[in-house]
Amino acid sequence: MSRAAPASAAFIATIVGFGGTVALVVAAASAVGATQSQIASSIAAVCFVKAIAAAWLSWRHRIPLITAWATAGAALIASTTGLSFDVAVGAYLVASAAIVATAFVKPLGDLVARIPTSIAAAMLAGVVLPFVAQVFVQAGGAPALVLPLVVMFLVVRLFNPHMAVVAVLAAGTAIAYALGLAAPISGELGLTHFEFVTPRFEIGAIVGLGLPLYLVTMASQNLAGFAVLKAAGYPTPTRDSLAATGIASFVGAFAGAIPLGLAAITASICAGPEAHPDKDKRWISGLWYAGYYLILAAFAGACVAILAALPKALIATFAGLGLVGALQGALTGALKDEAERFPAVLTLAVTASGVSLFGIGSAFWGLAAGIAALAAQNLKRAR
Repeated sequence: MSRAAPASAAFIATIVGFGGTVALVVAAASAVGATQSQIASSIAAVCFVKAIAAAWLSWRHRIPLITAWATAGAALIASTTGLSFDVAVGAYLVASAAIVATAFVKPLGDLVARIPTSIAAAMLAGVVLPFVAQVFVQAGGAPALVLPLVVMFLVVRLFNPHMAVVAVLAAGTAIAYALGLAAPISGELGLTHFEFVTPRFEIGAIVGLGLPLYLVTMASQNLAGFAVLKAAGYPTPTRDSLAATGIASFVGAFAGAIPLGLAAITASICAGPEAHPDKDKRWISGLWYAGYYLILAAFAGACVAILAALPKALIATFAGLGLVGALQGALTGALKDEAERFPAVLTLAVTASGVSLFGIGSAFWGLAAGIAALAAQNLKRAR
């Protein structure tokens, strides 16, 4: 095995993690009113803090602890309406603080653990379902652009599921320019600079976005990340991982970064034998991973400028296809327990509806509806 194996595994993980979901992160920042320069700052900030967290955790524990932005969390933010960027940042800070608190306050972790897996998975499915469905909505309006990409996605994933969305990103960009659908590139093409955001805290945003964002990050990122580590034969430093990602998320939020968690898909690349035949040396891939993300942080503005020039149908296709795997996993978890299927389906339906009541978004109401239905169902059985 070449000495470059950790570097190449980390490079593949970086391309998959960044290229496969960056369009969704851009869409999330746009949904809460961020300007193009603020979007570039938020991408740079999240790349920077995830690099620092991954490097420190990997070096500290000598295992490949790979970090990632919360993809499902980005979908949740992108589905949010009526919030300004500073209010969204306030919700990011609350979610990040809750992650840190979970590392040190055992009752809080126990409380989160008591939320039924089926309900949490159904909420996640309800968050990502509209984005996956949007791919086929866009196909009706721009079939020449979208349908070839859907076919490519289905074919490539047969051979390499990790690279399917990256292939779509590359091919879609080429097709958009070939068909004359892309606008001229404008914006920051040099080194990216951070823009500080003064957060504003609103109860509706904290309950409707901050709380679901915390739960989604814990369920879809951290729990999945711990599972990948266990499967690869590594210990799971839960407290350090939650503390590091939570603190990094808190710091990055002041520049607009969305919360971080442990990676799952990209972690499996760096924790597997392709990274190094000796599992005790695979942690080096975490350092390479951090280095690549520092480079991406420096040139985040250029990435955002290129994405901003692409047609909206293409961005929606990138985002939706990137969430197919997340939807599959969430639906599997939501419907696995037959006794909890009705509350789970109710949670999914309410969350996917996008309903907003009293300034609180649908993810919270979906969670509340599912828990209430499950509680009523259990009460009837008890009687």
